[in-house]
Amino acid sequence: MNLEPLLIIELAMLGLGTGFLAGLLGIGGGMMMVPFITIIMSNRGVSPDLAVKMAIATSMATIIFTSLSSVRAHHKRGAVRWDIVKRLAPGIVMGSMIGSLGVFALLKGSYLAIFFGLFVSFSATQMFIDKKPKPTRRMPGTAGQLAAGGFIGFLSGLVGAGGGFISVPFMTWCNVAIHSAVATSAALGFPIAVANVIGYVISGQTVQDLPAGSFGYIWLPALGVIAVCSFLTAPLGARAAHNIPVGKLKRVFASILYLLAAYMLYKGLSA
Repeated sequence: MNLEPLLIIELAMLGLGTGFLAGLLGIGGGMMMVPFITIIMSNRGVSPDLAVKMAIATSMATIIFTSLSSVRAHHKRGAVRWDIVKRLAPGIVMGSMIGSLGVFALLKGSYLAIFFGLFVSFSATQMFIDKKPKPTRRMPGTAGQLAAGGFIGFLSGLVGAGGGFISVPFMTWCNVAIHSAVATSAALGFPIAVANVIGYVISGQTVQDLPAGSFGYIWLPALGVIAVCSFLTAPLGARAAHNIPVGKLKRVFASILYLLAAYMLYKGLSA
């Protein structure tokens, strides 16, 4: 696949949009990126099964860069709960490696597409409901956070998202302030992405018919364009998160997620 001008424009627009959302809502952008990269690759002759897998892996790789840019902006405002990051990160790395190195390689792309669609629908519903936690609830102890981190990392590896779709609701459910939860989720995106990318590269080494510019399951041309563009807009999103009513925005974003989830379910069921 050549990087023709239209493809560069498509990937650049995707990168600018997902970078802004990553900073704004503490998500790595995977829930937006995976369906669009799947469409882009499918339209250029990649088999549906492989397109889904490569979209998930490439989306995750871009989160390495997005999370660095986003967390820097949040850290300047003192919003990152590094104590939570330290406790969740070890479990996240273990869960990510199990997901990306083992289960991901064994599952068909159509199954992953269906799982992605269902999980994104669940995440969108959680955003709409915006249920308030009991005021007495707190973050669990070290063992509890290790287990929670493992669960977050494992699911992230299967759907190619930075974990914000689980970690933000989990932290707010434990009465961590929403802005701190978003900022901390951005920091957690880095270990999630690095661990999963290692798994995708290793498990993709034996795959046949990969398109030109592939490194394991990762499509390097898309990674390059999206990473540069998302790196530019993630700080803008982080700045906006502290100045606008995030609750209203979440409902708008949830509506978009339902449409993307419907597309991925269609893709998986029709494969």
